[in-house]
Amino acid sequence: MIEDPERCYAAVTSRDPRFDGWFTTGVTTTGIYCRPSCPATTPKRSNVRFFPTAAAAQGAGFRSCKRCRPDATPGSPEWDARADVVARAMRLIADGTVDRDGVAGLAARLGYSARQLQRLLVAEVGAGPKALARAQRAQSARVLIETTDLPFADVAFAAGFGSVRQFNDTVQVVFDRSPGALRAAGRGRHDPTAGGRVRATGEVSLRLAHRSPLASDALMGFLAERAVAGVEGPQRDAAGRIVGLHRTLDLPRAPATVSLTPAGGHIRCTLRLGDTRDVTAAVARCRRLLDLDADPEAIDAHLARDQVLAPLVARRPGLRVPGAVDGFEIAVRAVVGQQVSVAGAVTVIGRLTAACGRALPAPDGELTHLFPTAETVAETDPTTLAMPRARARALVGLAAAVAEGQVVLDVGSDRRDTRAALLARPGIGPWTVEDIALRALGDPDAFPATDLGVRRRLAALAGPDATTPARLAARSTRWRPWRAYATLHLWSATP
Repeated sequence: MIEDPERCYAAVTSRDPRFDGWFTTGVTTTGIYCRPSCPATTPKRSNVRFFPTAAAAQGAGFRSCKRCRPDATPGSPEWDARADVVARAMRLIADGTVDRDGVAGLAARLGYSARQLQRLLVAEVGAGPKALARAQRAQSARVLIETTDLPFADVAFAAGFGSVRQFNDTVQVVFDRSPGALRAAGRGRHDPTAGGRVRATGEVSLRLAHRSPLASDALMGFLAERAVAGVEGPQRDAAGRIVGLHRTLDLPRAPATVSLTPAGGHIRCTLRLGDTRDVTAAVARCRRLLDLDADPEAIDAHLARDQVLAPLVARRPGLRVPGAVDGFEIAVRAVVGQQVSVAGAVTVIGRLTAACGRALPAPDGELTHLFPTAETVAETDPTTLAMPRARARALVGLAAAVAEGQVVLDVGSDRRDTRAALLARPGIGPWTVEDIALRALGDPDAFPATDLGVRRRLAALAGPDATTPARLAARSTRWRPWRAYATLHLWSATP
């Protein structure tokens, strides 16, 4: 988009919300930056500059628009789709890596020097890692200021700032308001009865933005069907309908739990944190779990060109690919789920969790345990696991490889290298690798071509000949780069 400024200006002129998060607009006459759909009077073309990120706009001296609040938009889908080092860095920064480990830690995680990484990010997104992390801290701080009653000192450290003074200065520069003024303005914007206040120590309720449409019933149904007892569970309304998800989170500083409920254009997210400094990481992982940074209109328009998928897309517009709060968890689910039903795999994983999962310091309703870590599973005797011996050995061996860093399953991993490392493991085949890539690595083009569910649904919709290797390969090529979403549509189709 930034390489075509006239297209950017056309989006601004039309106030097209589909481009919110893709870029920001800096207005030189006012010194503010806006989202493309800002309702204010469209500035003259000569007075407009375009930036790929809010951090780049802030670095150029622009402050956030008080009317359209560009910091409250969904994240750019570009960083989810791309697999290069810049996209990996952006995902790690969103997870709070710079706040926890510094720029040196981020660079080491990516295998680059800090200077190389600085050059790459500035060239691509107009800001270095410190500026990007600063913009994210400012955004997190604004959400906490406006939607909670946390003291400002707690907000500062929860958002990742090193001091209250740094917090005050950043908020004033970025938003042209003091923290107190932001909170006063937020009182009229957020309804206290809607869960927008801190109700107990460590409990914070936030709104997670997303692009519309969102097939929330299909998303929550998928996660609920695979819920592991003690770790997660569906939330139901009075009629028994699934309306949300409740689960545990193993965050960098302390365990936590979260409730996620779709609600009128956003996701209501209630966090119960052991350490409020984990807010940034918790929000990033919840967004990945629900695939909230996807661009559903672009994906649906592309897949609807296929005559087989078109009716499925029309039936479930905005279908998301459920992601992960922890990559190793998805790897366990994929290995255990080899050649067994979803219900059977959930039962086995539930037993593994009861035996190896760490108990929460204080249970939260039906939530009692964290999902087992790779280190714990690696120490497990394969003969004690309720699954075929070869599969049990494959699971324990994979856990050891993850624990030792031979296989990396987080948002900063190189997808190509991770696929190769997984395929080199005994008992890990192409189906398992693609299943892990689809959810744990967030690869939008992952495609388990040998999946029985995919083949059965496609055969029912397009005839048995459609599932021959040659025809399936030809058809799936037309779905690229969104084959993961095509897979979800086929899984969600009625057999």
